Amino acid sequence: MKLIYNPVFLEHDTGMHPENKKRLSSLGELPVTKLENGEKYLGLVHTPEHINKIKELSARGGSSANIDTIISAGSYEAAIYAVGASIMASKNGDFALTRPPGHHAHRDYFSGFCLFNNIAIAAQYHVNQGKRVLIIDIDGHLGCSTEKCFYDSDKIMYWSLHQYPAFPGWGNTDEIGEGEGEGFTINVPLPPGSGDDIFMDAFESFLPVAKEFKPDIVGISAGFDSHQFDPLLDQRLTVNTFYKIGKLISANFKNVFATLEGGYNIDVFPKCLYNFLDGINNEEMRFEEKKTDSHIQTFQEYERRKAIIVQNLRKYWKSI
Repeated sequence: MKLIYNPVFLEHDTGMHPENKKRLSSLGELPVTKLENGEKYLGLVHTPEHINKIKELSARGGSSANIDTIISAGSYEAAIYAVGASIMASKNGDFALTRPPGHHAHRDYFSGFCLFNNIAIAAQYHVNQGKRVLIIDIDGHLGCSTEKCFYDSDKIMYWSLHQYPAFPGWGNTDEIGEGEGEGFTINVPLPPGSGDDIFMDAFESFLPVAKEFKPDIVGISAGFDSHQFDPLLDQRLTVNTFYKIGKLISANFKNVFATLEGGYNIDVFPKCLYNFLDGINNEEMRFEEKKTDSHIQTFQEYERRKAIIVQNLRKYWKSI
């Protein structure tokens, strides 16, 4: 897995916002990839009204689109090429190092720093080719739009490990899908203060269900804001865990790609990213921190939630 990057992503200018161009410039000089324009794919997920609104706001020079999401003059171009990069990554098994992120962008409105839902568009593209798609969302926030887009689908399994409570305010144990998609959404809400031990247990506990789904392709919503020093959440992961997750994904699935979501501490973001890539690529771990353990009360609350998830999913999957 290699990085797909282009300076067009820096044209999404958010100023001093937590999701800003320093997230990518912190990585230093990167090889530049010639990108596919992803505009033609937007309608796979988003409404014409939503697409046109972002295009028009960007053409007018941008605005504070809502409380948390900014649109600048260069945002539309950056966003359509972010979609194109995600499609390219999904075809080639690479990591789309994109801005703006995507998993909070709904079919008909933007939110949570996101304009278009990169991972959802890539997933729908492959479903339209007759494939079964697993989305593993390791960002510290629930990818609320991705979940909502595919909540009634049995062609896409959405599996999210995220802090709860936190933005966007849902993603609890009882959200497992509906209709044909019942049992195909796996929410693993982690209590604030969860360390490496809880996250690894959560990943390893529900990995058998993801494998039982037998996906043809696996997309990773790769967010790194669960790191212990990220400013937006209260998780306690170290860079070691992102390496271990990469290793487990590589060992258990073929045809894996990723697209960038969160991760807002620019001092640790590069270490998280490169450790994840090292794990995926079965290379030695570059960075290491002292492992974190969760307080007993936090682990007990996690175990309570885990038991409910298992009970809710057991009738759909033999491996749980």
